Amino acid sequence: MRVALFGAGRMGQIHGANIAVHPGSTLAAVVDPHGPSATALAERHGAVVMDEAEAFASQDIDAVVVASATNLHADQAEQGAKAGKAVFCEKPVDLSMDRVAAVSETLAQTNVPFMLGFNRRFDPNFAAMKAQIDQGAIGDVEMVTILSRDPSPPPIDYIKVSGGIFRDMMIHDFDIARWLVGEDFPHLSAFGAVHVNAAIGAAGDQDTAMVSLRSTSGVLVSISNSRRATYGYDQRIEVHGSKGMVSAENVRESTMVLATAEGVRLEKPEHFFLERYAAAYKREWDAFVSAVSEGRAPMPGITEGLASLALADRAVASAKAHR
Repeated sequence: MRVALFGAGRMGQIHGANIAVHPGSTLAAVVDPHGPSATALAERHGAVVMDEAEAFASQDIDAVVVASATNLHADQAEQGAKAGKAVFCEKPVDLSMDRVAAVSETLAQTNVPFMLGFNRRFDPNFAAMKAQIDQGAIGDVEMVTILSRDPSPPPIDYIKVSGGIFRDMMIHDFDIARWLVGEDFPHLSAFGAVHVNAAIGAAGDQDTAMVSLRSTSGVLVSISNSRRATYGYDQRIEVHGSKGMVSAENVRESTMVLATAEGVRLEKPEHFFLERYAAAYKREWDAFVSAVSEGRAPMPGITEGLASLALADRAVASAKAHR
């Protein structure tokens, strides 16, 4: 699979490296309006620099990876689909439900493979949890608790265009909740607060949020997000069922345990998502390559993106209206 990568920033560098080392893919081209960034990434992996038109028109490109700025995702995903390329797109496709629905229609018309970058489904720890749930190890799922806390907030300029904590950050947790439970959530209550940085509130967002969900069958889900965790990147999940419980704890910087008369000390969790989800990004790309090569529809797809964005929109409305 010969791939054109759109975006040479932080996510582009992650995907570029994974594409280049995978036995089933080649990083053929890099597209980014910032020339030095595109050139540096292309040279690192033996690719060439192209502009958008070249990449979409090239017969030497089989697939496009959209890892550019969020406001470009929908247009580039659509252009890739219309050009007959397989498309991998980082989340979100767009912050507007109507725009994502339009992309969904284009994908239906072109019938190209499409995968959305909800990478946490591919984390080995969360995948092991999902396997136990599917095998019935804990019986019927009754309660799910998801904790997701960043070590520090992003820059205010990013906050202003991010779509807010529910669409930018918690959307990952909405997807995980739907994936683990296997149902939709008609009932939702959301609360938001500003505890970390007053400038985030001034920008119209919150930095601390909690959401309660109830699924169609009555499964209860609690999601907690914060833009600040002084001890590292906090990523934990617990699923309680009729026969038991399965959980995934934080991945730590090392497995070292110091035990003395003063107490027992563990290492801190991994610093941020680049470290914590390195394996997930590799497994995610492998899943995309495998699905395309075998003629299967990649998962998660555009439908999962729409469903999680709908939950995020409802959370925004709930927190704003206090209902």
